[in-house]
Amino acid sequence: GCGNSALSHDLHELGYTDVTSIDFSPACIAAMRARYARCPGLRWAVMDIRALAFPDASFDVVLEKGTLDVLMVEETDPWDVSPQAAAAMRRVLAEVSRVLRPGGCFISITFAQPHFRKPHYAQEAFGWSLRHATCGDGDAGAFHYFLYVMRKGQPLDPRDVALGRRL
Repeated sequence: GCGNSALSHDLHELGYTDVTSIDFSPACIAAMRARYARCPGLRWAVMDIRALAFPDASFDVVLEKGTLDVLMVEETDPWDVSPQAAAAMRRVLAEVSRVLRPGGCFISITFAQPHFRKPHYAQEAFGWSLRHATCGDGDAGAFHYFLYVMRKGQPLDPRDVALGRRL
């Protein structure tokens, strides 16, 4: 779900010249292709995050920024996520795990606090470790956001395994 974010272009400008971005919206992808046509290393594809059309182990890094939040938008109680939302999250995360190469990294940037999001990420079936950091500029009026980093092929901490069993 790249949407109309400039993140892909920003990464390109920082020297990451092999960036593939996806979104469910054909109009969005067409607009992004047109906007960044001068950047040959940026690729754009219309795709559903629940069924990625990429081969297994095709990426060193998968980065999502707020896309997974869409799966939780209709949830009324973050402490008690519906079976449908939990299943959708598992399906997407399983796809991310599938397309990551061994040693690859999944980075998730979200406003979702660790006590709500870590149980979803902490599933042994995904075959990755889990770390997180709280980010924000420290201003009293600013919201914190969270960075989660999963490394394919590294074990989960036993405490995270226990979190994952809650779902």
